[in-house]
Amino acid sequence: MNRVKLIECPRDAWQGLPHIIPTDTKVEYLRQLIHAGFRHIDAISFVSPKHVKQMADSEAVLTGLSRAGEPAAGRKAPEIIGIVVNERGLDRALAVPAVTTVGYPYSISARFRRQNANMTRAESRALVETLHRRTQGGGRGLVVYISMAFGNPYDEPWGAEIVEDTIAWLRDIGVRQVSLADTVGLASPRLVAAVFAAASRSAPDIELGVHLHSRPGNAADKVLAAYEAGCRRFDSALTGLGGCPFAGDDLVGNIPTEIVLHTLAHRGAALGINPDALDDLLARTRDLSSKYAYATPVN
Repeated sequence: MNRVKLIECPRDAWQGLPHIIPTDTKVEYLRQLIHAGFRHIDAISFVSPKHVKQMADSEAVLTGLSRAGEPAAGRKAPEIIGIVVNERGLDRALAVPAVTTVGYPYSISARFRRQNANMTRAESRALVETLHRRTQGGGRGLVVYISMAFGNPYDEPWGAEIVEDTIAWLRDIGVRQVSLADTVGLASPRLVAAVFAAASRSAPDIELGVHLHSRPGNAADKVLAAYEAGCRRFDSALTGLGGCPFAGDDLVGNIPTEIVLHTLAHRGAALGINPDALDDLLARTRDLSSKYAYATPVN
């Protein structure tokens, strides 16, 4: 069987909800994910609560998760990813032992970089170098997301060669985990396949994945296109909740995890998720999304 790394993204699912999910509820949900077999979880972000109120309790959530108990015998603790957008966030992430991997969204769109992090290209690149140095020193992993990797809605210059050049730079400074993000869900399945294939050929020593956003109708086609182009790392969120709140009003959701599981199962991929527990998680996710209601509906 082909082994696939599936990264479940409750952080991305929750961050657009206007009503705050209680800390204990978040902790219990993360525990359910781990119990169901999810071993890689994009759980929280360390950002200013002025901009993302839902993430104001990130330290408390991970403290609660750590107190919930050790992993079952014979199982490694899950990978917990914490997203940062500046060095203050990195300081916070490194102060929390439960964070095993730091994630950073590096935008190749100048406009989106300003909207998301208010940085120049040079400032953002300097930050990535700092993230790499300090995560290595602190015994943590680092994953860099290339935002707007499949184009942008701003009529800015874009091309697969820009993505390849960015990956080459990341490889040169020592980054070994990169995820290509379709931040606003622009990419067709054909484009997903073409960009991923070109990027993977240019950096065979990088663990390359995709963080795709999509409307439900073509989510499976995008997943399959990436898989057949060689992708074995997928970010997704149960029921397709979420998306980037800085990307604009026409927000599309994450790729639904259940679609990833169903699509790749037909290709013989092993993902290690308990199907019985998955049903309970889907019901719980729908309950949370209904109770804490999106300000901008995801279609």
